[in-house]
Amino acid sequence: MRDTMGAVLLLAWPAIVEQLMITLVQYVDTAMVGSLGSAATAAVGLTASTTWLFGGMFNAASIGFSVQVAQHLGASREKSARDVAWQALGFVGIFGLLLGSIAVALSFPLPALLGAEAAVRPQASLYFRIIACAMPFTLGANMFSAILRCAGDTKTPMVLNLMINVLNVVLNFCLIYPARTLTLFGFSVPVWGAGWGVAGAAFASGCSTAVVFFLFLLVMFRRRSPVQLKWKQRCGFQRECLLAVWRLGLPAALERATLCVAQIVITAVITGIGTVAVAANHLAVTAESISYLPASGVAVAGTTLVGQTMGAGRKDLARRFARMVSWMGIAIMTLGGAVLFAFAPQLIMIFSKDPEVISLGAQVLRIVAFAEPLFGASIVASGALRGAGDSKGPFYISLATMWGVRITLSLLLAGQLGLVGVWLAMAAELCARGLIFMVRLYRGKWLEISLFRS
Repeated sequence: MRDTMGAVLLLAWPAIVEQLMITLVQYVDTAMVGSLGSAATAAVGLTASTTWLFGGMFNAASIGFSVQVAQHLGASREKSARDVAWQALGFVGIFGLLLGSIAVALSFPLPALLGAEAAVRPQASLYFRIIACAMPFTLGANMFSAILRCAGDTKTPMVLNLMINVLNVVLNFCLIYPARTLTLFGFSVPVWGAGWGVAGAAFASGCSTAVVFFLFLLVMFRRRSPVQLKWKQRCGFQRECLLAVWRLGLPAALERATLCVAQIVITAVITGIGTVAVAANHLAVTAESISYLPASGVAVAGTTLVGQTMGAGRKDLARRFARMVSWMGIAIMTLGGAVLFAFAPQLIMIFSKDPEVISLGAQVLRIVAFAEPLFGASIVASGALRGAGDSKGPFYISLATMWGVRITLSLLLAGQLGLVGVWLAMAAELCARGLIFMVRLYRGKWLEISLFRS
C-alpha cells in the first residue's frame, strides 16, 4: 500500500504543482484582460468554449499516442515507444495545420453564431483568430507533454508548461496595455506598451506557446530517455499505431466534442441573459479551476501508472492504482470545494471590480462548491480508465450526463433563475457524472480491454 501511494505521489506532485502554478498565472492573465472592462472579459469568455473544443481534439490525439507509449514501456518495448513518438511528431504537423485552418475560418462568423452583442463581436472574433493561428504549436506542446508524462517524466512538462504561462504574462504586460510610466521606489520608469488590448492577450498566448513547443522538440531530440527521437531511427506511420490512436482518440474526441457543443449551447443561453452574466460566468469558471486542476495532476499519474501496469500484465496492480488515485481526487476536490465556498467573493475580485459581476460570480461559485468532490472522482477515474485503453466509457458517461442532465436543466432553469439556474444544473450534472464513473471503475470490466489488436 505504501509503495503504491509513493509511486502515485512521485508522478503526481510535479503535475499538481504545474497545474496550481498554471492556475495562478491564468488568474493574473484573466485579471489583466479584466482590467480592460466587462466587454473585454466577455469577448474572451465568449470564445472559451470553442477554444476548449479544439483543445479537446488535441487532447484526444495526445491520449491516442501517449497511452500507447505507457503500455509499450510497461511491456519493456522501448523501440515501439520511440516509434509511436516519431509518428506523433508527424501527426502534429498534419493535424495541427488542418484544425488551425478550420479555426481561422470559423473565427469570422463565430461571435454572431453565439449570439454576442454587436459591441463584443469584433474583439471576440480577432481574439479567436489569433489563438487559431497558434493551434499547431498548442497541439505539439500538448502531445509531447503527454508522451513525456506517460514515459514517467512529469518534471520536464511541469517546467516547460510553467514557462508558457510566465512568458504569457510578461508578453501580456507589454502587448495589452499602451505605453505608460510606472513609479518604482520613488522613480518614474517609462514602460513600452503596444496597447493592443484583447488582441495583445491572444498574441501573447500564441507566441509563448510557440516558443515552448520548440523547447519540447529540443528535449525530445536532445535528452536521453526511453522516447528520445533520433534521425537515424525515425519511423513513418504504422497501421497498428494509427488504429490504436483511432480506438483511443476517437471516443475521447467525441467526449470533448459532446462537452464542448453542450458548453457552446450553454454559452448561447448565458449570452441571452446579458453581458454581466457572460463576464461573471467566465470569471467563475476561471476561479473554479483552482479546485480541479490539482485533481488533473493526479489523473496524469493514474493514466501513466495504469497504462504501464496494464502493459506489464499486472491487472491487480492496475486496479489498485485506479482506485487509489480516484479517492485521492475526491479528497483534493473536497478541500478545493471548501476553498471555493469560503473565498468565493475574493476569488472573483481578483479579476473584476464590477460589483454586479462580483456578486453574481461569488453566488454561482458557492453553488458548484458542493459538487466538487464528485467532480474530482470523474476527473481522476477518467484518467485511470484511459490508461487501460477505455475511452468509450468516459464518452458515453459524458454524453448521457451533459445532455441528459446539464443541458436539460439549464434550459428549464435559466429563464427563471438566470445564471444561478445554469450553475445549479452544472452542479447536478457533475454529481451524476462522478457517481457513474466510480461505479464503472469498481465494476472492473475495463481490465479486460486489449489496446493492441489487429
